[in-house]
Amino acid sequence: MIQRRSICAAIVLIISCVQSTHAFSSVSSQSARSAASLSSNLNSKTQVISPLSLQHQRSSPIEKKPQLSPTSLHAVEGDFDPDAIKNSVSEVQSGSIKARLRALYKFTRPHTIRGTILASFAGTIRALVDTPGAIATADWGAMLPRAFIGMIALLLGNAFIVGINQIFDKDIDVLNKPFLPVASGEMSGRVAWFAVLFSGIVGPAIVYNFFPMMLFKLYMLGWTLGMVYSVPPLRTKRNPLAAGLTIATVRGFLLNFGVYYAVKDAIGAPFGWSPKVSFIARFMTAFATVIAVTKDLPDVEGDKAYNISTLATKLGVSKIAKGATACLLLNYMHAILTGVLSKAGTFNAIPMVGGHAALAIMLLTRFKELEPEKLASIKKYYKHIWDLFYLEYFLYTLI
Repeated sequence: MIQRRSICAAIVLIISCVQSTHAFSSVSSQSARSAASLSSNLNSKTQVISPLSLQHQRSSPIEKKPQLSPTSLHAVEGDFDPDAIKNSVSEVQSGSIKARLRALYKFTRPHTIRGTILASFAGTIRALVDTPGAIATADWGAMLPRAFIGMIALLLGNAFIVGINQIFDKDIDVLNKPFLPVASGEMSGRVAWFAVLFSGIVGPAIVYNFFPMMLFKLYMLGWTLGMVYSVPPLRTKRNPLAAGLTIATVRGFLLNFGVYYAVKDAIGAPFGWSPKVSFIARFMTAFATVIAVTKDLPDVEGDKAYNISTLATKLGVSKIAKGATACLLLNYMHAILTGVLSKAGTFNAIPMVGGHAALAIMLLTRFKELEPEKLASIKKYYKHIWDLFYLEYFLYTLI
């Protein structure tokens, strides 16, 4: 009974996070309407210009600018509206603590934080369920503080990777993601560097002092891969293959394996590659590879302007979206066949087979709604891929 209640509580938490993602997605899609003319405006512009002047160029002379409600006077992530961005910058410059905290929150890229949190909860539940008697006999007084510390370390690692990317991608983000705080001017370079250095030092220090050396090495591997993704001279994001492998390794394998290993160590159980752990490591590594490719779909014009070579700039939005959808469908087919062909009792058939079939249908439905020539539609398609990514962690606790 205790085990079922723990799982149910986790499921409610995961569903809440996914629902918040849908709300975020709808806000992003609505605000992106004012960017519909970005591609045509950028064809003749490759030089660096200020974030605010660019926003006025994004506004179409025909299309009406979306009206801001009294409760939406500042830019949220995905918001291209120049007035909203101006208001956010003005609030920070006026000394508002709330505005600065809002900028720091955007700096951490909330949609990536959700993925990290969900992976942590799902991996913890899976490790406890896979260990007979672990939930009933666990020393929760010692485990919960340690789990909280581990979560902080993961979030700091996440902030370090996405933060250093914004610092080195500032000029590109002015074109592609002007709502980000470094690109918009909400956060100064000095504050951004302080946040990155703090995250990059404190995160590893926590893991080194509170967790086994094996986990520290895995953490530093992810830390290093995340840094060289953005920082010259390697800057692996310039190479589509290297960029894909980096993101797939960090978000697909290291995160899921690391959380499971940490929980097993905390409860004193030996680590073992159970069929469910092996499945999620394979599945999420493949899924993260698709995310690594589709993340460039909304950024084609800016990447072209700064000679950033991605599969999206080479092949175009339509071909990449078709390829990504096909790859994810194959991934779901792999999940379904794994559930069908595995030894009886290895997986729970309903979530493993039925759940993945339902997500595959959802993927196809979202793909049919894609309009490759419209930026708002591209962003919506990309956000839906993240929704499916989140939902997979929900299934992981049930399979």
